[in-house]
Amino acid sequence: MPDYAARPGYYCNPVIHADYSDPDIVHVGSDFYMVSSSFNHFPALPVLHSRDLVNWQIINHVFSNFDNSTYDTVQPGKGVWAPSIRYHNGKFWVFFSTPDEGIFMSFTDDPRGQWSTPHCLKKAQGWIDPCPLWDADGRAWLVHAFAHSRSGKKHQLQLVEMSPDGRSLLDEGQIIYDGALDQPTLEGPKFTKRNDWYYIFAPAGGVETGWQAVLRARNLSGPWEARVLLQQGKTSVNGPHQGGYVELENGECWFVHFQDADLYGRIVHLQPMHWQEDDWPRLGVEHNAQGIGQPAMEHVLPSVAQHPQGFQCPQTSDDFPEGRPGLQWQWQAHPQPHWLQQTAEGHLTLSCVPMPEYQGRLALYAQPNLLLQKFPAREFSATTCLNAGLQQQGEMSGLIVYGERYATLALEQRAGQLILILHSAWMSDSGILHQQQRDITDWPTTTPLWLRVKVAAGGLCWFSYSGNGAEWHEVTPHFAAGKGKWVGAKLGIFAASRSSGDPAGKAYYSHFHVEIK
Repeated sequence: MPDYAARPGYYCNPVIHADYSDPDIVHVGSDFYMVSSSFNHFPALPVLHSRDLVNWQIINHVFSNFDNSTYDTVQPGKGVWAPSIRYHNGKFWVFFSTPDEGIFMSFTDDPRGQWSTPHCLKKAQGWIDPCPLWDADGRAWLVHAFAHSRSGKKHQLQLVEMSPDGRSLLDEGQIIYDGALDQPTLEGPKFTKRNDWYYIFAPAGGVETGWQAVLRARNLSGPWEARVLLQQGKTSVNGPHQGGYVELENGECWFVHFQDADLYGRIVHLQPMHWQEDDWPRLGVEHNAQGIGQPAMEHVLPSVAQHPQGFQCPQTSDDFPEGRPGLQWQWQAHPQPHWLQQTAEGHLTLSCVPMPEYQGRLALYAQPNLLLQKFPAREFSATTCLNAGLQQQGEMSGLIVYGERYATLALEQRAGQLILILHSAWMSDSGILHQQQRDITDWPTTTPLWLRVKVAAGGLCWFSYSGNGAEWHEVTPHFAAGKGKWVGAKLGIFAASRSSGDPAGKAYYSHFHVEIK
């Protein structure tokens, strides 16, 4: 994560050690805005803000739910993929895809305010990663990639003419570049125009081991030429690619991209960028003879950040003012009104929701009302306090670390008694879900339960509990966090029920505090 104290006037990568996958940015006035993929998590499509490109805060989400029932249940790995953000004609525009439904657009006058209801420009399976361009002649265009799993196509970028209002596509499109030979797995295009050149910044080579390419042409119909401009080099930053750039009034340029950090998700890096006299950009540092740069691990701060007031990462801790979760929290599916009861009493009230079946068994893996946030760092701890109002047999609530394997330290109601349990599950190599559970101790119904998880490098997790927030008891076995479908591990709280009836129980959380090492 950034560390100004390491060297005054410098920043360190990653600037966000959290899973803001497929970032894109725009610069308007003295403000920078970033969007990222949210997949099956809601509210969807986070919007972040910065004044210096290094310190970021979440300010909004573009929307809360689709106008269909598909995402009323958990859809791992689906949902919002690779959005792009642009500022045009006094409005902020976000274009994004869902791999099974098509390409969507939303706009607003104020990124902190209400965004328009997502509008589907094109119903299509496997049309992904859209980015618009409004040209000087008044015409508008959209470039996108393909998901092979849905479309049968790969490595290709397609150009489609778009109505200037961004609401429809005007033709069937044409393939303008096929990277099968030189840029395999070409995707995530970001479209721009500069000095009469059209540019497409696009990642290739795959998420974990790929590189950043840039294509350019004098005419939209081509010919397009491609260069690799950023790759891992001698650094530890695998697959540095997929992002966008901004150019400041003084000509200074910066490029944001992600690095796949396994269980931590796709974390965000900031790279210096400059334009050469031949109108090709250069990314990163220590360029080789072919002009390919590698990621900067430390670099002089952007000119807009020469006097930082300290590091600020996206929100983590939450005292739940007015009984509502902060912007850092997302559900696993379309949020439902009965999941949360808003009060002004200074705590979050979660309702127990029936546990769905997964592979023929009840499992939290498919629980839609898990309230989760991203892992915020390599090493951190999270602490919360639960007052359990569990009323019926099988109701449960607690602290959870979630991915394709997960673990929770929770209270469960059995025959009028509260039992502290350690419950975990994991996917086998053959895709079969396995579960195990261990009873830790009985718990008095009137005593608050403090829960904590400490996460070490590599995602090793130590759960513990306390009756007063001071004396802690560690539980075993320990747990190794794992990533989810296209996302990193998450942590949070939940309330569920093993009963298929109408649960009556509630869970009251006074706070959720995160401490980053």
